Amino acid sequence: MDLRRLYREKEQEIKGRLRDFEMAGYRPPRELFPELCFCLLTPGTKAEQADRMIKHLVDTGLLYQGSEQEIAKVLQKRVRFHNAKARHIVAARALLADERFRLALLREPAKAREFLVRNVRGMGYKEASHFLRNVGKGEGLAILDRHVLRNLVQYRALQRAPASMTPQRYLEIEEKVRSFARKLGIPMEELDLLLWSKETGRIFK
Repeated sequence: MDLRRLYREKEQEIKGRLRDFEMAGYRPPRELFPELCFCLLTPGTKAEQADRMIKHLVDTGLLYQGSEQEIAKVLQKRVRFHNAKARHIVAARALLADERFRLALLREPAKAREFLVRNVRGMGYKEASHFLRNVGKGEGLAILDRHVLRNLVQYRALQRAPASMTPQRYLEIEEKVRSFARKLGIPMEELDLLLWSKETGRIFK
């Protein structure tokens, strides 16, 4: 499939979605917290399912006040590694009172990502990049999920998908994505949504 042609077809929808993300980024940390937790749930779980679980936790008040056991019970059978992810959500609440979190989101994306990786349990480069993109602060960052990696191999931007992803390897592949995006003439954050929609049939988050 010609990615440039597909981009022309979806460009306005993609740009509109990114504008939605940018507007979301102006909200206070408490209102960004559900998005952070959504990104903590996504490894090994479909995005739509993770999104439904976060909305349920918000609606029931459990996201902000529920115990680790109560949250795990909701996630059970719907989210992989539900016990660990419930533990990560509860631990992440400390960010809501941490002024460094708010200030980190004002920094350039790469530095904001480093803060998140160092300070949020369960959050690696992919999840931190995903969160920052979804709050309009992920310019120049790659979200190296299986959809993107599969397409990088398909379009020969990457020889093969890595069996495991170390931080160094992530940054090396991210640079390949950056070069691939420049070659296509498609902004990096738009390329991610394009490849995701190519695989799933929709532009989500």
